[in-house]
Amino acid sequence: MANRNGHHHHRPEPRFDWFIPIDGDGDRAGTLRAQRAPTFDYLRQVAQTAEDCGFYSMLIPTRFANGLFAEDAPLAETWTTATALAAVTSRIRFLVAVRPGFIALGLFAQMAAAFHQISGGRLDINIVPGGIQNDFERVGEVSDHATRYERAEEFIEACRALWQQPQPVSYRGDFYRLEDAYCAPAPGEDAPRFYLGGASPRALGLSARQADVHLGWIEPLEDTGQRVADLREQFDATGRPLSLGLRTHLVIRDTESEAWDAARSLIADAAPEVKAQRQSAIAGTPMVGQQAQARVAEDHRLGRHLWNGLSEVRVNCGSALVGTPEQVADQLLDYWRLGIDEFILSGFPHVEECQRAAEDLLPMLRERIAAEA
Repeated sequence: MANRNGHHHHRPEPRFDWFIPIDGDGDRAGTLRAQRAPTFDYLRQVAQTAEDCGFYSMLIPTRFANGLFAEDAPLAETWTTATALAAVTSRIRFLVAVRPGFIALGLFAQMAAAFHQISGGRLDINIVPGGIQNDFERVGEVSDHATRYERAEEFIEACRALWQQPQPVSYRGDFYRLEDAYCAPAPGEDAPRFYLGGASPRALGLSARQADVHLGWIEPLEDTGQRVADLREQFDATGRPLSLGLRTHLVIRDTESEAWDAARSLIADAAPEVKAQRQSAIAGTPMVGQQAQARVAEDHRLGRHLWNGLSEVRVNCGSALVGTPEQVADQLLDYWRLGIDEFILSGFPHVEECQRAAEDLLPMLRERIAAEA
């Protein structure tokens, strides 16, 4: 495959990841309670299914209140859950979402290094600098959008220093300071990678300086294309290699009409209170990506197969690809052509849809990518 300058370069094998539903699960979203509570037994079933199906990694989000059902519905805590799931799996990786500022940096670096060692090197970190409206404030954290990004940058730099530099380590920033600090175990060259998301200019700049992988929520193809072009420019300026990931839900059925029926039924029983909670989370948010997810469209259709109905009831990624396995494979192939090599997928409920994606979608998509690569 030739790049923009006509030079041939080898693209990595595409990676496919799944999602751990810490808010709960079922074939209905936005109800007051989930059909399947996020118990450890259930989340273990999701993780083991994803591992058995050959997925590369699993994203575990981070929240302070339920983001898919009523805010007071049961919620599995991110770090504890990830650690426990690592002990009952052997191959699949964990992409754990982390908010800088809530755990002391030195302690976090040790915790992550220990998780990485215990799991056999299976940890990556998804840094979440931005925040859902009023989510940080619930737990006494008050800081503006810009401050969170500056702090996140130092958090990544200081973690890398602790993991990869000769010890003891010193680091001086505005938010974090290390004086002759140690981190044991120290992962060295095999340290967890940092994934960064976001769509604002500030987020893209941070990624260009710090991200091992830039992660975006799915948007219409032309919007994603523009986002990728902006990122290439930023990464070219820093001289760092650009690696791209995409996060989307899937609604796959044997026929297109069945798929659309399934998509609409996902939010058909949503509670007005839950919709109101999600509306207030989006209102006035400084998060460019979240605004894009919730844009108004007739029947929630952003494209022939792109649907954002979940944004009515879900914080963060609220869009899904809807259609037959062939149609969804064609759509994902278009995003791959833009330069995306990692796809974080999910579907409701997460056990059954994990199996469906692995059996009906991924073999076909891998074949089409291999034919073009």
